[in-house]
Amino acid sequence: MTDTIKNKVVIITGASSGIGEATAKLLASKGAKVVLGARREDKLKQIADEIGKAGGQAVYRELDVTKPSDNDAVVKLAKDRFGRVDVIFLNAGLMPNSPLSALKTDDWHQMVDVNIKGVLNGIAAVLPAFIEQKSGHVIATSSVAGLKAYPGGAVYGGTKWFVRDFMEVLRMESAMEGTNIRTATIYPAAINTELLNTISQRQTLDQMQNTYDKYGISPDRIANVVAFAIGQPEDTTINEFTVGPANQPW
Repeated sequence: MTDTIKNKVVIITGASSGIGEATAKLLASKGAKVVLGARREDKLKQIADEIGKAGGQAVYRELDVTKPSDNDAVVKLAKDRFGRVDVIFLNAGLMPNSPLSALKTDDWHQMVDVNIKGVLNGIAAVLPAFIEQKSGHVIATSSVAGLKAYPGGAVYGGTKWFVRDFMEVLRMESAMEGTNIRTATIYPAAINTELLNTISQRQTLDQMQNTYDKYGISPDRIANVVAFAIGQPEDTTINEFTVGPANQPW
């Protein structure tokens, strides 16, 4: 697997913490050249420095996935520094859950902007390169909320259902058009990241925190899945991974 990953150029969004950070460090340790994007440039610098000290290769750029120009700039950075793009991991996301009756409409729109438009912007930025080179791998973070409905998660779940459908259509169209673009969609359960920090509705936060305290697992588990997907032979694609603790109740 390591030989398959070695020297691949991998863009990671939402790379400043959690799943993105863990994935960047793991892939770099296996010889990938990672391109990190997130809003917190100071965190990206710290992660890139750590990767460099460990013998890996990493570059970074501040990235707001809701801005098409930022996504274009990250793809350009990858090409300028490493000559190409092989993989994009669309991982940036927010989860400010709340009951619909709380009418937290700002949160609703923010989730749509990041979780849906962020994916669209990332694909729009990288797809021309993948089509031209007739290869590429798109990996996206959905959620178990993209497979099953949960109270308090109507909008978040809706955005993650979108990711599920979008990635499946991307796979189908790639096969039809002969562009050889591989896809993988990951459906994490309770992963111990900063995601809960976006929840401002107290009752929902308490409920979610209890669940994560009981069932939460390390983001390293998701990083391992990403590495597994990338490590498959070029003529092989594995489309969906659901990842959670062995004793999860959902």
